[in-house]
Amino acid sequence: MKTIIHKADTRGYADHGWLKSYHTFSFASYQNAERMNFGMLRVLNDDVVQPKMGFGTHPHQNMEIISIPLKGALSHKDSMGNKRAIEVGEVQVMSAGTGLTHSEFNDSKTDEVNFLQLWIIPEELSVKPNYEQKQFSEEGKKNKIQTVVAPKDKLEGEALPISQQAYIYRTSLDADASIDLNFKSQNNGLYVFVVDGDIEIDGNSLTKRDAVGISETNHVSIKSKTNSELVMIEVPMS
Repeated sequence: MKTIIHKADTRGYADHGWLKSYHTFSFASYQNAERMNFGMLRVLNDDVVQPKMGFGTHPHQNMEIISIPLKGALSHKDSMGNKRAIEVGEVQVMSAGTGLTHSEFNDSKTDEVNFLQLWIIPEELSVKPNYEQKQFSEEGKKNKIQTVVAPKDKLEGEALPISQQAYIYRTSLDADASIDLNFKSQNNGLYVFVVDGDIEIDGNSLTKRDAVGISETNHVSIKSKTNSELVMIEVPMS
């Protein structure tokens, strides 16, 4: 088993006033040759958007973009005609493919929005752009693994489709609970991001906003020390 630890305080950080953003991997002004990606996972941003502020219309192409709200609601509008708010408990996926434009905005007058945005490199280029979002139950991740994103040719349960052999899981663990996860492929790695709480993986202790990338194995065991919330991304390593 190979592990790489990314502690919360080693992430890149940008404060734009209206936006505070932590970058796990190189992004925009944060460039670190040793933090370019984890396999096909290219971006993991932890963004806080101030009230009545947001991202203006901007383009994407040939990238799988997943947004997971942690606090508040983020309004979305795109060139495919979608105009919806993404709320806590929901997951949004966009396959940018041949190209699209979109904007994201915090409509609240008083409350911040905090959300994770992940970019996964697609396995095929120039696909037809696609947008989907779905609400997932809290019970579905309570002390178990909830699959929220899966390859479009291997969908399982209520998972949303992307154009890559990658999976995104969520779990909410009680103190002293444990889970085991078997990888879908020997070529895959797992990136575990601690949204909140304290956990132990392979003898490594991780706390809020820490992360660990695990590869060269096909199985991982996770134990929570306190009530913990995790997002886990399984991706091909090459």
